[in-house]
Amino acid sequence: MHIGNNYSTKEVLFWTRKDIYLLLVISSIPVVLYQIFDLKWIAIPWLPVALLGTAVAFMVGFKNNAAYDRTWEARKIWGAIVNFSRTWGLMVKDYISNKHAEHKLSEAELHQIRLELMNRHFAWLAALRYQLREAKPWEGIYKEYNAEFKSKRFSVHEQESEMADTLRPYLSASELEHIMNKSNKAAQIIALQSSHVRRLFDDGYIEDFRHMEMEKILAELYNQQGGSERIKNFPYPRQFTTISLWLIKIFICLLPFGMIQEFADLGSQFIWLSIPFSALSGWIFTSMEKIGEATENPFEGSANDIPITAMSRNIEIDLLEIINEPHQLKPIKAINSILT
Repeated sequence: MHIGNNYSTKEVLFWTRKDIYLLLVISSIPVVLYQIFDLKWIAIPWLPVALLGTAVAFMVGFKNNAAYDRTWEARKIWGAIVNFSRTWGLMVKDYISNKHAEHKLSEAELHQIRLELMNRHFAWLAALRYQLREAKPWEGIYKEYNAEFKSKRFSVHEQESEMADTLRPYLSASELEHIMNKSNKAAQIIALQSSHVRRLFDDGYIEDFRHMEMEKILAELYNQQGGSERIKNFPYPRQFTTISLWLIKIFICLLPFGMIQEFADLGSQFIWLSIPFSALSGWIFTSMEKIGEATENPFEGSANDIPITAMSRNIEIDLLEIINEPHQLKPIKAINSILT
């Protein structure tokens, strides 16, 4: 997520520079044919080009609105994860006690149980992050221009490290081995959490009502995981993406032919101005298309993603402080104004 006021002009031009070069070439060819080779018949009326441009604008606008809706839904889901995590922390802190237990534990032993539940929650957050950062065929982060921008501006921890290494500090060796053999590792961590809570209830360290409340929180975490997976695994409909892209390509190719006559009417010396104006008009449409593409997959690891790594770190800090566990963690800082 970009947390600055805006992307700099240098960043925008770097991201779109290859489009600019191509647009200048496409815009120059009709002008050279018209002016140098005297092929006056290639000029087409402006009206059909304008109508096509209007249709393209509606299509691109529709796509970008839908893309933003996907990102905003993802942000709401992770906002809920933050809230339910804090609630989980309070329950772990206050619901686990010796009050109804036959075998009394020391405060240090109770604290260790609370810490184990917290660490398992952190493992769930980490596993979910890794699953959401996995590459999908329809995602655009690995396209050349996005990958190049990413390589020079920021990095994503989950795409440069192994899940097992990240989970190891949070889980026991047996739990880690169990989890790494499962397909949906995050879901299985919640299952382990539920089993542990049930054992605590059976041993009398959690009351009946409080056990039910904690299970409700685990169920809510499953709901939020499912919401994240829905966005991750269901792409923006490919038919809309395809038609939008092809309409833009057709419009960009026809645009210089429509502009020729408009500038020719101003005088023969003005005909060359159609090149930069055609390129500029085409650049607006290609840039809007790329913005939509960069927004529609909010977990792919782009500069416009939901910063789930930073949010997870903040959750970890909050929960450790809730149970008064010493730590040296610091909030993750943005790199080049990009927070992951």
